[in-house]
Amino acid sequence: MSPKAKQSTQMGKQRPKPMLRINTKNNRKRNPETSVSKSKMSFQNILRTLNTVKRTPARPYQEFIELISKTPKTATSKPLNTTTISLLSKLKPNSINLILSDPKFKCSKCLLFFNFLLKNQSFISFKIDLHAHLTLICRLLKARKFTDAEEIFKCISVDENFRYPFSVIASAAEICCLEPRVKAKLFNLMIKVYSDSESFNQVLETLDFMKSNGIQIDERTCTVHLLALNRRDEVQKGLDFFYRLLESGTKVSVYSLTVVVDGLCRSGEIKRSRELVEEMVSVGTKPNIITFNTIVDACAKRWNFPELDLILLVMEKEGVAFDIKTYQFLIDGFTSSGKVEEAERLVGEMHDKGLKVNTYSYNLIINGYCRLGSMESAHSLFRKMAERSTFQNADTYWALINGFCKVGALGLAMEYLNEMQKKGIELDNVILNILIDGLCNKGMADEAFQLQALMVKKAFNADLSGCKETVNGLSKLNQAEEANEDAGPN
Repeated sequence: MSPKAKQSTQMGKQRPKPMLRINTKNNRKRNPETSVSKSKMSFQNILRTLNTVKRTPARPYQEFIELISKTPKTATSKPLNTTTISLLSKLKPNSINLILSDPKFKCSKCLLFFNFLLKNQSFISFKIDLHAHLTLICRLLKARKFTDAEEIFKCISVDENFRYPFSVIASAAEICCLEPRVKAKLFNLMIKVYSDSESFNQVLETLDFMKSNGIQIDERTCTVHLLALNRRDEVQKGLDFFYRLLESGTKVSVYSLTVVVDGLCRSGEIKRSRELVEEMVSVGTKPNIITFNTIVDACAKRWNFPELDLILLVMEKEGVAFDIKTYQFLIDGFTSSGKVEEAERLVGEMHDKGLKVNTYSYNLIINGYCRLGSMESAHSLFRKMAERSTFQNADTYWALINGFCKVGALGLAMEYLNEMQKKGIELDNVILNILIDGLCNKGMADEAFQLQALMVKKAFNADLSGCKETVNGLSKLNQAEEANEDAGPN
């Protein structure tokens, strides 16, 4: 035996029996039987998976898919075929809810299908329930189709033939609408629909439910409700609703505040409106110029100057400056109440601030001076208008002519008439009749007659009262015959 053979025999006797090792570093060889076994297991797993897929149950409304896909997009007068009628009769409430909530169907298709079912309700063995309505409404809201959602909600909330109490709707909504964001949209939609239909108690129910259940309240929707209450002159209800909003923790906007202030002012509760503004300032809601102007206008129209002084102090404290409308409201109030000099002071203030003063404001003050007989002040302001390049219109001249006629200054009145004609400002019946009346009262019958002739020339309808005044004036001067010939029969 060779030395190598002997060494091999000795090593064979010393080596222990080999252990079965698979996929180790020291032994890369695979056991053929193990590989076959693993291959069989993998194949069986694949078969098992395929069998599982095959056994996935079909959708419970599988047979209605064709009906859904063939739903007409527009209303049709064609009668339904027997197949469609048969399918409709097989529908179940649960099937409808599953169809409407299935994301595989587009929202628009679900809406068409739903309307189709409502139109053909007589072929269905049950009445389409509240859950179906709410399921579709939530899908529409999620897709931002607010108008469609609103129309469907009206059917279940305010329609007399299909109305559910709020408590029933709210309970069903908790089941049908699980997404907090969509649920908030749904309940805010409820506020809008109830408000539009003047179901104000239901609005309060909805708001209280939202507050108790932590549903986000949309302040803009609530503002719309406040406007609806104002239109109905429900001032106290508006104020109560406003305070409920505050209690709910909703951040109330200055716009909502202004709506409530407007309602209070229109009902004459000016003091209460001012107190509300001061209250809201203390909690961090700062009123704007529109809020203040609402109160200023109310004070000026009612000549409530004590309250006016108080609200102007609040404006000053809050650093809100007058705008043109503020001045306009103040000028209107001061002139109508006889505080004409105060009104003119405001016009000067506007001019100094570079604010444009319109003709209407000047006319108010000039007319105010004329009513008081302060013709020098009226004439002075008229000249300031020209200096400040403010247009003087027919109303400006009417106020001055009327004022001068009343105090008997017919010469100045005629000067303004001539100035009007030079500027090309159209004369009218009112101005001419005022002058005729004034001239006749002063015994200036010739001048009155000339104006009467001017009226005829301009094709104005002759005022009989003016004709009579002319005749009376001419009669006093022994010119009755001439007056009767030209004035015509009375």
